[in-house]
Amino acid sequence: MMEIEEVNNYEALPLLSLNHVSLLCRSVSESARFYEEVLGFVLIKRPSSFKFNGAWLYNYGIGIHLIENPSIDEFDAIVEPRTINPKDNHISFQCIDVGLVKGRLKGMGMKYVTAVVEDERNRVEQVFFHDPDGYMIELCNCENIPIIPLASCSFKPRLRNVIKAEPAKCGFMENAMMESLSMEMLNIAF
Repeated sequence: MMEIEEVNNYEALPLLSLNHVSLLCRSVSESARFYEEVLGFVLIKRPSSFKFNGAWLYNYGIGIHLIENPSIDEFDAIVEPRTINPKDNHISFQCIDVGLVKGRLKGMGMKYVTAVVEDERNRVEQVFFHDPDGYMIELCNCENIPIIPLASCSFKPRLRNVIKAEPAKCGFMENAMMESLSMEMLNIAF
């Protein structure tokens, strides 16, 4: 009988952040106009070595890379009209005022679906709609639900020149994430 030994002593890849999302589109100009006018993205320069039609947009610390494919209807994932389903794949952006978002989408004649997520005393309002190619976008006040890692380790912040923390029982990435989160929370609190 062969024994299989499971080894879970791996470290996560040394990632920094989400850089961009690439989307196939029927018309770069129509999709770029949507991301500019509806979501507030700005067109940025893209490398001149690309030999295909596309566009790069940027805002909110993330890029949207559009790649034109006029025969996009061949792909099952992007067939119009699609039902707006909050449980489908989507890109989510936090917003300041969900009511204002709904009013503006209504003023633009855009179809959207709303949902509410509640957890204890926290409430998140969500608005879902499609871009011109059927990709779903969510706008929400998701910051209302705190980010609490499920890791079973105890976090001890490394405060420089103040406290010498005991070595943590978690991996590097878990500690880095918790330290970053706690610093963000401190910045918000003050």
